[in-house]
Amino acid sequence: MDRIDREIVSLLAQDGRISFRDLGEAVHLSANAAAERFRRLQAAGIIRRIVAEIDPTASGRPLQAQLEVKLAAGTPALAFETALRHLPQVLSAILMTGSFDYAVRVACTDREDLMQLTETLRRTAGVSETYTRLILRELELGVMR
Repeated sequence: MDRIDREIVSLLAQDGRISFRDLGEAVHLSANAAAERFRRLQAAGIIRRIVAEIDPTASGRPLQAQLEVKLAAGTPALAFETALRHLPQVLSAILMTGSFDYAVRVACTDREDLMQLTETLRRTAGVSETYTRLILRELELGVMR
């Protein structure tokens, strides 16, 4: 990846719907050259997908938290991940090393919803321990700066 590729990736991270014409203008290329670079970045697996980012607050889930989760002995990671897919509050999950097995990002309607989610994880998803932190603010720094 050269400087122009990094600029294209950064611009797409900010606005995945940017036209090839506007993308080309921003990086001083023609629309066709920008489109070709985009296709090359996709083919190389650098750009995996373009998605809509949903604002949890605007969609009725203003309480965001990160749950660190320790799985119960014998709970397979894939079984836990399958259980997470059925919980609408779950935004993402990261399998990690350390004292806890997963960091799970959630967006809940209120504290009661968060408490019920935690209990559901313990009761049905093979979780033995959780550590919850409320998210007060998030600073997004972009992709591939």
